[in-house]
Amino acid sequence: MIFQELISKRCSCRKFLPLAVEEEKILQSIEAARLAPSACNSQPWKFIVVNDINIKQKLVESATSGIYKLSKFISGAPVIIVVLADKVGFLSKVGSLIRNTRFYLIDIGIACEHIVLQATELGLGSCYVGWFSEKGVKKVLKIPKKYEIPLLICLGYPEKSYKDTDPIRRHAKSNIRKDLKEILSFNIFS
Repeated sequence: MIFQELISKRCSCRKFLPLAVEEEKILQSIEAARLAPSACNSQPWKFIVVNDINIKQKLVESATSGIYKLSKFISGAPVIIVVLADKVGFLSKVGSLIRNTRFYLIDIGIACEHIVLQATELGLGSCYVGWFSEKGVKKVLKIPKKYEIPLLICLGYPEKSYKDTDPIRRHAKSNIRKDLKEILSFNIFS
């Protein structure tokens, strides 16, 4: 698949077929993240792949309780990747203070985009999820306090009718993108 086709095909999938994802495809997607660049080569990421049905059920219950119930759709994903950020790297931390930029989150974003693009190439659907109970996820998976969980990634085989039936996609106009002229200028702001 050529790159432009790949990025055009990738979308946030919220409806998955009840099929297991092959471990080889999961490993390929995580390998893509492992190869991502990071500030000062800090590689501030760690990933927990949750594909055991019982653990996933406990994770979903804890992650989507209370005010986070809008994210209940994650229960339909055969795989949930819990993305951990280790923000304690010295050089990255100093740079973040000087520039007021959390470089580790930029690094995590790059690594996660590698995951979802690789997954797309392998025929999988994916969705970034940022609305969840971090405390609940940490408790279920016994994650140490030093880690932050910036997001979860759902993976699975997308339902074929997903694009046409999902109310979020239909009503949010999520397929409409700004024109290049609206987001680009050369040499000076315009």
